[in-house]
Amino acid sequence: MRCIHAHGAFAPRRSGRGANAYCGVMSVDELSSILAGASRAVFFGGAGVSTESGIPDFRSATGLYTTHSGGQYPPEYMLSHGCWRDHPEAFYEFYRATMLHPEAKPNAAHWALARLEEAGRLAAVVTQNIDGLHQMAGSRTVHEVHGSVLRNRCTDCGRQYPLEAITASTGIPRCEECQGVIKPEVVLYEENLDTGVMAAAMEAIGRADVLIVGGTSLNVYPAAGLLNYFRGRPLVLINKSATPADSSADLVIHDSIGAVLGAATDAALA
Repeated sequence: MRCIHAHGAFAPRRSGRGANAYCGVMSVDELSSILAGASRAVFFGGAGVSTESGIPDFRSATGLYTTHSGGQYPPEYMLSHGCWRDHPEAFYEFYRATMLHPEAKPNAAHWALARLEEAGRLAAVVTQNIDGLHQMAGSRTVHEVHGSVLRNRCTDCGRQYPLEAITASTGIPRCEECQGVIKPEVVLYEENLDTGVMAAAMEAIGRADVLIVGGTSLNVYPAAGLLNYFRGRPLVLINKSATPADSSADLVIHDSIGAVLGAATDAALA
């Protein structure tokens, strides 16, 4: 296991979260102890949670923004409201090719979080992902701040459609009732986040006794700003690379989210 370090709740410190004068070596044992003692933990996750299910992330060397950077338009534009409005055929072609992974299955991180919720340790999952894998694994309280590919809606009559309405169509998907355009209920660039979902996520994080952040670079706002609503202790960060919040956390683990959460959950619930 790579780069496991900590401060705060498990080592003497001066004051305030992030004081690093007395950092010490940690192991997954400490994370399992945190989980075992939690009653309202919240997990806040990003694209790195689903990469172990075969879904590419966005910003890594093998991410979508790198592998699809040579097209007529940059990937950010292809996933924007403007592209959906002005170039719908190009939008749906790109969306089907890059954002839909119906064959993906939950990985160890998804299963671990569902087990923690079932055991009464985890109160909610707040996710930036749109793949629905948390629910597939059995998580019940999931706040999807960027929406879900599993929900699609006619922009004219409001009829709801499953994922298959997009995957089975060609060109611009049309409503069976009114021939309106079927739009995925995901948050595109230039669109606002759902205020109801964000309010629920803020409330869950604000009530949490433990906040575990995993698989996210914490560079996407406003979602990354949700950390500011956490008032409990400790704050745990699990990510393969460093994040802007590492210095503010009580426990930082730079490793596979699935391996870490799986092992810690096994120990916590043993």
